[in-house]
Amino acid sequence: MKKILTILVLILTAANIQAQVMKAADLEMYAKERYGDKWLEAAMNLAGGLTLDKNESLTYQQVIQVPGKTKQQLYVALNYWVTATFKDKQAITLNDKEEGCIIVSSTIPNIVEHTGTLNKYSVSITPVIRLDIKEGRVRVTYTVQNYDILADVSGGWLSMSDKDNKSYGDAKRKKDDKTNAKLYDEQWEIARHYPFVEKDAQKRTCAKALVMTHAYSNAIMDKVEEALHNGIVGNEDDDW
Repeated sequence: MKKILTILVLILTAANIQAQVMKAADLEMYAKERYGDKWLEAAMNLAGGLTLDKNESLTYQQVIQVPGKTKQQLYVALNYWVTATFKDKQAITLNDKEEGCIIVSSTIPNIVEHTGTLNKYSVSITPVIRLDIKEGRVRVTYTVQNYDILADVSGGWLSMSDKDNKSYGDAKRKKDDKTNAKLYDEQWEIARHYPFVEKDAQKRTCAKALVMTHAYSNAIMDKVEEALHNGIVGNEDDDW
């Protein structure tokens, strides 16, 4: 009986850890619940309260107070959260226990897919998340400078009827695959696109991309705060 209970606990623990990861579909639902699905309007509303940093990146910062927790305890809790959340082994770019700093950079693929007149676009982002740790508090800094774009020149509305020439494949292509001439990669600087620039040929794509990027920042802040206060599975304490 004890063995069965142990297995059940492990299964539930794994499920809870997986729930820390926010996929693109979950992110869109999260964004719609908070900002609605009128992306142009939502992006313009958000832009009124956003400020680009000196590098023209979109940066969010929050200090989370965790009274009674030592720097060591917070460091362990954040390492547990980061390891459980970001499956990419290369995601952690800095982990300095003595300085109390963890930096994570992990791509969120296909947060937006949009079909335009001539092209079809898939947007991914790679936020840099910095966690600075002190006694009783953690500062979270979330930064995104560019949208990573996979464009398909055969995927626009004008080419919809030409099924033989379609090549987009829902933006599912191997990284650095250059074999398909109809697919190409771009980086769009956030500061150079809507809503920070009113006249933008890709404003519909960038409007949703901004809202999704903003929503992901909120989700990250919420999850870090939850992990610091309650742990990942809710039973990480010293009473065992």
